[in-house]
Amino acid sequence: MRILVIEDDQALARPMRKALEREGFEVRLSAEGGDGIDIARAWHPTIILLDVELPDTNGREVARQIRTFSAAPIIMVTGRGQTHEKVLGLDAGATDYVVKPFDIDELLARIRAATRPTDVASGANLAGGRIEVADLVLVVDDRRAYRDEADLGLTIKEFEILRLLALRPGTIIRRDEISRVVWGTSPSEGGNTIDVHMSWLRKKLGDDPASPRYIETVRGQGFRLRML
Repeated sequence: MRILVIEDDQALARPMRKALEREGFEVRLSAEGGDGIDIARAWHPTIILLDVELPDTNGREVARQIRTFSAAPIIMVTGRGQTHEKVLGLDAGATDYVVKPFDIDELLARIRAATRPTDVASGANLAGGRIEVADLVLVVDDRRAYRDEADLGLTIKEFEILRLLALRPGTIIRRDEISRVVWGTSPSEGGNTIDVHMSWLRKKLGDDPASPRYIETVRGQGFRLRML
């Protein structure tokens, strides 16, 4: 199991690395968010431990960016224990939250819980920069999507929406998450932009909103890619 630790406090990161390696994990460290994103994209970690406060950016923004190309569980690590901080982290794409100081046994338990079989394991195959769900193939670096080897001709925004859905097939992706990840805005700022782009995406997929094969609207919540 590969664990990426994005933590600038070396007094915490190094002992954490040693403890995880003793448990048989392969560990890489990063002290900055930007570097951590690059490592996550190239190294494909199984799970990510992410500090909220980093020298170059906020950990929640790192989580949002990682979530656009990886479904790896993210455990936020912070000295803040307030409920609203946990909610913000989870909304940004984190899987779990652990508050400093923590016991290594607690961290290991959270890692085990976060890496149990997930939606990705049951529906999407991520390998070599490709996301495969049934007859759909997304090539991340090229931002191209194919159905039965036919190029769907998606725009960048259409591709980003489909990628977000394909990373977690069968899971409802809320409108506010789509708005933040794809446009970097709140739903109110985006207006009906999501609906317009979703309509274009569905047409290119040959999908019928009334009887969808691919993208299902969950009223009052968001959208999900059906488990084909």
